[in-house]
Amino acid sequence: MKDRPEDALIRNRAIELRSERTPAERKLWARLRSQQLGGFRFRQQHLVDRYILDFYCPSTRLAVELDGDSHIEQEMYDSARTTWLTANGYRVLRFTNSDVHENIESVLEAILTECKKRWQR
Repeated sequence: MKDRPEDALIRNRAIELRSERTPAERKLWARLRSQQLGGFRFRQQHLVDRYILDFYCPSTRLAVELDGDSHIEQEMYDSARTTWLTANGYRVLRFTNSDVHENIESVLEAILTECKKRWQR
């Protein structure tokens, strides 16, 4: 299948985002990387169609999104994106940056619970 011209732009943006992670993304990635969470493998800034997911677990099709202050202005985009992902078999969990900074253990527990639920299907 031939890449669309916008595919290269999206790939390049994902690479940029990996190097421009927010403090909350760095903190969560430190706990998700290297199969630390229940043995589940996660990717960061993963491409799905035209979307870049903050974190993605391929074996469970789980997307984990962190919403900072910039997401306040893009609620409609996030909603449409979540609708598309859900319609295509993905599960999306959303957390705020504050959730990660103030209660990362609860965030990790919610992610692990969802991974286990989806793994059993």
